[in-house]
Amino acid sequence: MTPEPTDLARRTRRLRNVAEPIAASVFFAPEAHAAYAALGFPNPGGEEYGIAKFDWHVYFVSRAACMGQVHGEVAAAAFGVFPHHLVASAITHGWTLTDPAGILAARQHGALAALQRLLGGVPEGIDRAVTLLKRGLEAAHTPGKPIFSGLRALGWPDAPLGDLWRACDMYREHRGDAHVVAWAAQGLNGCEACILNDLRQGLDLGSFVRTRGWTAEEVAAAIDALRVRGWVTGDALSEIGRQAREAIEAATDAQQVSIVNAIGDNFDELVERLTPWRDAIVAGRGYPGRNYIAQASKRAQQT
Repeated sequence: MTPEPTDLARRTRRLRNVAEPIAASVFFAPEAHAAYAALGFPNPGGEEYGIAKFDWHVYFVSRAACMGQVHGEVAAAAFGVFPHHLVASAITHGWTLTDPAGILAARQHGALAALQRLLGGVPEGIDRAVTLLKRGLEAAHTPGKPIFSGLRALGWPDAPLGDLWRACDMYREHRGDAHVVAWAAQGLNGCEACILNDLRQGLDLGSFVRTRGWTAEEVAAAIDALRVRGWVTGDALSEIGRQAREAIEAATDAQQVSIVNAIGDNFDELVERLTPWRDAIVAGRGYPGRNYIAQASKRAQQT
């Protein structure tokens, strides 16, 4: 049987669930798209599946810029779950249009403008939430955490919404870095890791992984490799596969123990403060829900 999540797991995953939409709303923000367009990136414009279009042209370079003007292969290694050639090409092109300072300024401007709109201004209690988040993040361990470390090196925007966004982004990327370490330690490649995550979320085999840029042939090869391991049987995770995937998640949780411990007895308070802001962002179509994932998966399978 797959083991039940520990108290540490429940806490880290709760914080992930409330921090993610606050941090990642920038990827869907029309305000950010407009700021990037001023640098020369194409503006996707419009909506897709009921939310502003995701901008793949600028996603990789805007997210990698906190690490400096890195080579595309370096960014691909840090992100983990995307094909290296796709990341490398986007990064190479991005640096012909801008530099880290330029793209980071545009990203921050877009993120704060979007949060101002989605939250209706600066919400009450934001300073307290940021204080608790900072307490945890200051205790975070950095080995194997390149994107988190890059964000931390940027410092704080010194504005309430800016600090909230930066803190949530740092937590998001710390967990993301930790997750790459966890699944890479199992000898998985990025495509295989995506497939396991899809199945853990109850998505169809080989569906959402296609939105990450993997070809049908690459997905098929990854599924075959997981079947050879005994982790996938038919179109679902086997019991061994479920246990292995949960072990990966537990290894991710374990890398965030210093953050959770530093927040301490105020953990529930922090989650309770962040929850209505998360809900407002999702309700305002600033971050996708399950319908978006289902429709994006279906469309990707058809390509």
